[in-house]
Amino acid sequence: MRKLVLIIVVFFGVTACKTNPFTGKKVLNFYPNSQIFPMAFAQYDQFLTENNVVEGGADAQMITKVGQRISSAAERWLSANGYPGYLKDYKWEYNLVKDKTVNAWCMPGGKIVFYTGILPITQTETGVAVVMGHEVAHALADHGAQRMSAGTLQQVGAVAGNIAIKDEQTRNTFNQAYGLGSTVGLMLPFSRSHETEADRIGLQIMAIAGYDPAEAAELWKRMKANSGGQAPPEFLSTHPSNDTRIANLTAWAPLAREEAIKFGVTTFQ
Repeated sequence: MRKLVLIIVVFFGVTACKTNPFTGKKVLNFYPNSQIFPMAFAQYDQFLTENNVVEGGADAQMITKVGQRISSAAERWLSANGYPGYLKDYKWEYNLVKDKTVNAWCMPGGKIVFYTGILPITQTETGVAVVMGHEVAHALADHGAQRMSAGTLQQVGAVAGNIAIKDEQTRNTFNQAYGLGSTVGLMLPFSRSHETEADRIGLQIMAIAGYDPAEAAELWKRMKANSGGQAPPEFLSTHPSNDTRIANLTAWAPLAREEAIKFGVTTFQ
């Protein structure tokens, strides 16, 4: 049994690699689009039936407009950089849901939700583009599938430990230590790296879509003010701190403009 677990871990490590087109790096991902997209689409449709979707009006139209501009910009970048057809299985959809939660999210395959509660923070169409670029970037980089892959390996490690350790007390100690250690030492940093990556990719594609990337840092200043400074320490969070994001986005904005200029974009909304 131990050999079987080892073989599984080695197999995943060797075969579960996919290249992120925006970074050129190999990433952990052994869930193909053909498997994960149908599940995500079904969950998204179910969510829409159970929540108050804003069907019309200026805000809902703006969400769709910005989403289409951002996803079109992503497709332009991918085609220009040797990835034509990368988005062929994506089915972009952008919905505004009436809810006071200050949040937005994206499922694999391009299914996006904005809550009305975030609109007072975004304030403008460009502010919406900051958030939209970030959410679209999660979909482009297959972050959902990567998190599922990491979670599977985390479970395999737990199983291997429980098989290898015969003493019940030692096994209980292992489970407690492994649960905390793998979460704080692996899963949370993994999630934070995804958020940082989505910030950078999102900044780039919002600029190509004609939105001012300098607005990203300003939006996160408003997010920080809205939170009232209430946040866990960064190492215990799934997201980088507000201050880290503001510093990163400020530094990356000129680079995003330079990338947009390559696509003929010289003025920004």
